[in-house]
Amino acid sequence: MTTALLIIDVQQGLCEGEGRAFESDEVIGRINGVAARVRSAGWPVVFIQHESKAGYLEHGSREWQLADGLLAEAGDLRLRKTTPDAFQGTDLDARLKADGVSELIVCGMHTEFCVDTTIRRALAMGYPVTLVSDAHTSAGNAVLTPRLVIEHHNATLTNISSFGPRVLAVASADLLIGA
Repeated sequence: MTTALLIIDVQQGLCEGEGRAFESDEVIGRINGVAARVRSAGWPVVFIQHESKAGYLEHGSREWQLADGLLAEAGDLRLRKTTPDAFQGTDLDARLKADGVSELIVCGMHTEFCVDTTIRRALAMGYPVTLVSDAHTSAGNAVLTPRLVIEHHNATLTNISSFGPRVLAVASADLLIGA
């Protein structure tokens, strides 16, 4: 079985300013560590970037670029998307199948939008998911602090059983890769 790492929307525009994602620098550091271990195991690393047609996160803009400090390598895959679901309207599933991927590791931004939606879609498509519990983040909202959004999703996503495949939440330091 091959596993792929999906790094969702870790983009400059989400890591700065008033809407800066919670502990984004620390999360990026943990993502870099996980990605290095995934590459060492010979598994694919997929950087997914959200984009809009104009304005904020417009393709090619500074805000659309991968976040400062996020380490990408030439062999990593890149995927552009326009919805919270990284599978919707993209060739992600075809790319994963071409690489023999049957399981996913997921991290990124924003937890309650693109991370959540992509994980639920992955489950519906038959992919078991490991959510790196300390490597996804949010800016929070009027009801929940960023930390509560993260904790809520770590608890909620792991309790979904109706799809068949499950989500396992594991801290980056405890993640077993290639074992």
